[in-house]
Amino acid sequence: MSTLSSLSRWSAGSALCLAGWLLAVPSQAQFAMVPSPLAATPQASEAESELNYKRDAAKHLYLTYPMRIYKGRMPPLLYGVAIVETDVEADGAVVDVRLRRPPGAAEVGPWIVQMIRKAGPFPPPAKLGKITYVDIWLVHRGGNFQLDTLTEGQN
Repeated sequence: MSTLSSLSRWSAGSALCLAGWLLAVPSQAQFAMVPSPLAATPQASEAESELNYKRDAAKHLYLTYPMRIYKGRMPPLLYGVAIVETDVEADGAVVDVRLRRPPGAAEVGPWIVQMIRKAGPFPPPAKLGKITYVDIWLVHRGGNFQLDTLTEGQN
């Protein structure tokens, strides 16, 4: 085998590897920092069930991070999908956030958890005392998201 053909195979392989790395880096960079939440003073939730409280919590997250909400229908391939469980005290304080099903992209999970924590306090669950609710986060590789509770759908 000639040195030239070995070099061109190495170059082609290196170029593909570099291209893959360059495509992955911008997506990962979107999740390196949690955006600053907008100050949202939540009103008490009058929800009488987890399902109704989940809607109030999702609206709170949308008001807290309007710059990160994906507008319109989500694309068919998402960068991350996570099922997240959040414990909220009677005063709206976030006690715990757990990834029941972590997203495939490892950097997205901690980003979601920190966004939820920074969005506190949540609407106090007036009629429920404290609550644990579950929602699904649908995350685009650009760092925008929708929650399953308020999603506009997917193409």
